[in-house]
Amino acid sequence: MKQGKTQRRLKKELGLLDVYAIATGTTLSAGFFLLPGIAAGQAGPAMIVSYLIAAIPLIPAMFSVVELGTAMPRAGGVYYFLDRTLGPVTGMIGGLGTWLALVLKVAFALVGMGAYIGLFFPEIPIAPVAIGVAVLLAVINIYGAGKSGRLQVVLVVVLLSILILFIGDGSMHINPAHFEGFFDAGSSAILSTAGLVYISYVGVTKVASLSEEVKNPERNLPRGVFLALGSALIVYALGTAVMVGVVPMSELAGDLTPVATAADRIFGRTGSILVTLAALVAFISVSNAGMLSASRYPLAMARDHLLPRFFYRLSRKGTPIIAIVSTFGVIVAILVFLDPAGIAKLASSFQLLMFALVSLAVVVMRESRIDSYDPGYLSPWYPWMQIIGIFSPIVLIANMGALSILFTVGLILVGIGWYAFYAKGKIARTGAIYHVFERLGQQRHQGLDSELRGILKEKGLREKDPFDEIVARSMVIDIKDSIEFSAVVDRASGWLSQIVPHTASEIARQFMEGTRIGATPVTHGVALPHLRVDGLLEAEMILVRARKGIHIAFNNPLTGHDEEETVAASFFLVSPEHDPGQHLRILAQIAGRVDDDNFIPTWEAAETEQELKEALLHDERSIALVVRHGDATTTMIGHSLRDLAFPEGCLVTWLRRGEELVVPRGSTVVEEGDRLTIIGDPTSIRNVRAQYLPGTAGKSRWSRLSRSR
Repeated sequence: MKQGKTQRRLKKELGLLDVYAIATGTTLSAGFFLLPGIAAGQAGPAMIVSYLIAAIPLIPAMFSVVELGTAMPRAGGVYYFLDRTLGPVTGMIGGLGTWLALVLKVAFALVGMGAYIGLFFPEIPIAPVAIGVAVLLAVINIYGAGKSGRLQVVLVVVLLSILILFIGDGSMHINPAHFEGFFDAGSSAILSTAGLVYISYVGVTKVASLSEEVKNPERNLPRGVFLALGSALIVYALGTAVMVGVVPMSELAGDLTPVATAADRIFGRTGSILVTLAALVAFISVSNAGMLSASRYPLAMARDHLLPRFFYRLSRKGTPIIAIVSTFGVIVAILVFLDPAGIAKLASSFQLLMFALVSLAVVVMRESRIDSYDPGYLSPWYPWMQIIGIFSPIVLIANMGALSILFTVGLILVGIGWYAFYAKGKIARTGAIYHVFERLGQQRHQGLDSELRGILKEKGLREKDPFDEIVARSMVIDIKDSIEFSAVVDRASGWLSQIVPHTASEIARQFMEGTRIGATPVTHGVALPHLRVDGLLEAEMILVRARKGIHIAFNNPLTGHDEEETVAASFFLVSPEHDPGQHLRILAQIAGRVDDDNFIPTWEAAETEQELKEALLHDERSIALVVRHGDATTTMIGHSLRDLAFPEGCLVTWLRRGEELVVPRGSTVVEEGDRLTIIGDPTSIRNVRAQYLPGTAGKSRWSRLSRSR
């Protein structure tokens, strides 16, 4: 059964700007507008250093989260990563802890919003206002991530504009005397304060929980997160320096509206009002982004049977309505029962623990050596970056006090208890850590490899993957009669032995062994035997069609049983040993194409080798044109290929003239009736289609070609 039919996927609505806005909006809020006063009360002027120290454990965590997010773009972010790497017990702890950390951060932001509103309306209680805003944001989130993302972009643009004005003018009013006795609080206070303000940064990676809803996550997730972290570091470093330099420490320490106090000294009453507006925008921004991210954790955990299934229920808008409402309910409870400093410490300690585990997760995934673990971004300086990421959070937690330590331990025990009494009997999976154990002679979990291969299929090819070129130069074997798979293997291996540093019999033995042990996918009437070969420079493929079928006996890895089937096609793929990710992406691309309902009819109806290859290519990356008078292709007649104005990134791979297949060269002159096959990136192919096939957008290439014959 296909996964797409068993699980509903969230809509991909978030682009690069949305990712940046959500990550930035979740970061620049209470950490800037509320916490500096509390931090100054603990560390004095050195709270500036505390903010910089707090970013240290974030950097390894950020790199690790981005690597895992581009490899496994799934709702739930940190929870999903920990579950699939360290196993469901750790996943339960990670999901619960990260969800609570986000919920606490949202509650903290709403408290800060109430404090700033209190500057102008002191008679209005904080809690009712905060709860009212939470209700509004819950409703917006129920209507979809796209709407929340657009709101987030507007909020962040307004926020950054005001902060640039505050820092720019504030730097002109700094009093150097305010920095005297900078380190008087001592190193212990500075480290403790760093743990307190760590909550300021955690939002920068929380967008990973939305990676399932991000368009092109391999590109947009790293760029959005890195840009957001850069913005946050600049704002926190310069902004806190302005506050210390403008407001005497006796006034700044304990102030719940420190930015408004500083703005009043810089700009007067007007500046205080403007900054209060920015604070409200920031608090609404982080609350919106935080609720959007937090609600995906119960959904992901319910999807994996760690929570009751009703958390996985989606609304008609495709949003996790029960998860959103539950998150809102917990936020309200926190607003009623906890104070601001307590909220900040608990949120920070939870998140520090989670980020230590995320760094460990990258080590496990790398050392598991699962071929289908194929991140679009690799964390630099492995494993030292991850080692720092594991131990630096532990140092900060140890300096945050007994309450934070006890609550963190309590969270771990609750997660273990819930798993033991509720979830243990409902799941049958382990994490990638068992693949590490396998290398030590223990066991592994095959389901994870299958799940990652499914993710590869969803992500598709990368821009530099030469799939079209491989198809273009592939050998075609067209067999009229029925045939046994072993005979097809012998023919394919004989040809491959000319380019692969192995004999035909060695290649055939490896193909047959893969089929026997279940390594050869057989799906939708197609077999995909494949090998990775040391010493091969580039991937090669053979396309085999048997008009009356290929009889194949194979092991089905889903059932573990030997089965038999007659298939219409077999695609033999061999790739270099050193690039397993590309090998699996090409296999996933073929599997995705043969899953299409129109593939087998198109494959069987193809009349030439060229048409067989075209059947395998994706419409977005290739186009076939028949040159004739009376349409836009008329302009090609009589011109050489080098003179035709094809968009950059396009390549004419075949030119068929009657029954003859002409090798296309720059000097080849196009004649009426020629049939050109062009491959390229999707944007270039769309431009070719618009130029030579106007009015055909959305129509099948094959329906157009059938009319041209």
